[in-house]
Amino acid sequence: MTDRILGFIALAVLTGFLGILTFKLMRVDISIIVAITLALAGWDFLRPAKK
Repeated sequence: MTDRILGFIALAVLTGFLGILTFKLMRVDISIIVAITLALAGWDFLRPAKK
């Protein structure tokens, strides 16, 4: 249970940081990299939850 909470907090902090980066730079290539990064982090967060 604690692992899920910490994982969710870490994912939220990563999303906030990458969101600031994306909106400050407003470049397509950065947005693509951020989307891929968030997709991989989200998949890594949700994958153990299904077991």
